[in-house]
Amino acid sequence: MFKNSYYSRKLHSLLGVIPVGFFLIEHLLTNYSAFKGGHEGFLEHVEWLHGLPLVLVLEIFGIWIPLAYHAIYGLYVAYTARNNVNNYGYFRNQMFFLQRVTGVITFIFVAFHFFQTRFQITLGNVAQEAIGVQMHHIATDTVNFVFYCIGIVAAVFHFSNGMWSFLVSWGVTVGPRAQRVSTYVWMGVFVIMSIMFILSLTAFTDPQFQQVPQTATH
Repeated sequence: MFKNSYYSRKLHSLLGVIPVGFFLIEHLLTNYSAFKGGHEGFLEHVEWLHGLPLVLVLEIFGIWIPLAYHAIYGLYVAYTARNNVNNYGYFRNQMFFLQRVTGVITFIFVAFHFFQTRFQITLGNVAQEAIGVQMHHIATDTVNFVFYCIGIVAAVFHFSNGMWSFLVSWGVTVGPRAQRVSTYVWMGVFVIMSIMFILSLTAFTDPQFQQVPQTATH
């Protein structure tokens, strides 16, 4: 399946940024609207997304197929790759190890999150306008809350550290100084995005998310 590892790795790296990385950022902004704008603000973002033309086609070909390839090939890399301290140094070697570990955690988390949210909407068990209520049930469960925090941090680290690797492998940051600066930049991105995601998750615990706003039922 992954016979030509060079092109497989290049495709895996590219899809981690476009569109999977963009999807993560969009997901962050949508969920952060729960923190900034409450239940109504969150639903406005959700309704806008689901109102896009050919939204199902966009989801399948723009998110789920690229995400599936990135995840499956990533698991293959995690299983077959070996640390190489001599080539990459201790710090980068450890970051590569964490990249593999967080990739596995992220895969489990995304599958679980998808099952609890989008898949339940598809089955008709949760109305689209009640997704905030569903997130309230998830966030107010202690086990789910802890698991989501772990999954969020893992996903954001995987993205941020993956962006560092992407810039190196695609020849954007070619020298030691550029790569060092890139490390600081993406560590900063990791911290900021993690905080925003966890604030978003915490926002769903607010009692206002216990029921659908009246404006969304008309």
